[in-house]
This record gives sequence, C-alpha cells and structure tokens, in this order.
Amino acid sequence: MSPLRDDALAYAGHQVHVMRRREVGTLLSWAGDLHGRTMLDVAGGDGYWAGQAIRRGARAVSLDLARHKLTFGSRLRHRPGLVEGDALRLPFAPATFDVVMSVCAIEHFDDGPAALAEMARVLRPGGDLVMSADALTRAERWPDLFARHRERYHVQHTYPGERLTKLLDAAGLEVVRQTYMFRSERAERLYLNLSAKGGRVGWNAAAAISPLVALSDRRAPDTTGSVVLTHARRRQQ
Repeated sequence: MSPLRDDALAYAGHQVHVMRRREVGTLLSWAGDLHGRTMLDVAGGDGYWAGQAIRRGARAVSLDLARHKLTFGSRLRHRPGLVEGDALRLPFAPATFDVVMSVCAIEHFDDGPAALAEMARVLRPGGDLVMSADALTRAERWPDLFARHRERYHVQHTYPGERLTKLLDAAGLEVVRQTYMFRSERAERLYLNLSAKGGRVGWNAAAAISPLVALSDRRAPDTTGSVVLTHARRRQQ
C-alpha cells in the first residue's frame, strides 16, 4: 500500500468514530503544550494518536503488544517511536516521560492497578497522565448487552470515576479533572448497543451522530456515563 492510502485508512479507523475524536482531543488538550515534551501512549495500537501528539510538538512513543498494529503504524507519515511491550511491565526507566496517555485500554488488562503503577513509575514527578476507561456506570441495567460487550472486547474490569480516582491516588497520582462521555441513561444504552450489536462497523457508522452525543452530554449531569476521561498528575517527591 502507498503511504497516502495507509494514512487514509488510519484516519478512517481512528477519526471516523462516534466518540474517539472528541475523547482523544480532550485528553491531548488536557496534556497542555506538548512542544519538546516526551510522551508515552500505553497500548497505543498502531501509534496513530501518539502521531497526533507529534504534530503538536511532542516526542512520542507508542507501546503495544500487537505486532501487526505496530507494523501498520510503521508506515504512517506521523509515526511515533513504536515499541512492542506489555503495559504491566513497561520497558522504560523510572521518570522517563513528561506525559503518559492511555485511551480506553485499562479495562482490557488483567491487573489495572499494576498498569497504573507502571504508568506512574515511568512518569516524571509533576508529569501528566491523561487516560480514558470504560466506566459503564449503569451496566447492571442491561446485563445481556454488558455481557456481549465484555466478551466482544475482552473487557476485564470497568472503572467508574470514583474507583479510578482511588486507584490513581494509591499509585501516587492526584486527579486534576475528570469527565464522562455518554452520560445519560439513553446514551449509555446506545454505547452498549453499538458495542454489542454493531462492533467496529457500528462505531464508525455512528460517527454521524457524534455531535448529538456531545450535545446530550452537555445537557446531562457529569456524574455518570459509559466512558470516563481523567487527567491526573504525579505527585512531587
């Protein structure tokens, strides 16, 4: 494939999505000015979003276990450094990065607290962690949809904001801000329906309604939802 075609496929796979553009756009904005800062994207797949951080001036690395994703990412124009590795055993020295990012990855890990401890370890004191996670605060209302979501996407655990805040505190990180996406009951059910019945095609096909989801989120209390976005900072030692 040509580099232009690879870039177009990556754009379609990441940006044409019911929530990902808004989700990662928020995380990158929370990270602040990235010029000259080092960033690690944990479980970053093909490195597309770390590549967007490079476009904002970062020196970025993306880590993932899936070699085929890394191979594809190596053909992208704005590719970051690509490292094959395990989020539970990050192959980096302590205090290596100014920013760590992780996009809806922790819910797939067997041991989320261990992953957070590793992210904190490689983050410099005062450095920023920006991450998102499946929260699914009302999942028990639709057990069949939730079971299909967990099976299809290998979701091991969910992380409502309060739980994630406690885990981050235990890892030496202080939450700066936090917000939910798909906040209302109707929106959260939509999220599970897209996952359970639509899969990857559903997420992309639903991109047209992303402005409506954003509008719904602005009108709903920011206390519940399907996905929680969090900005935390490593405490100074």
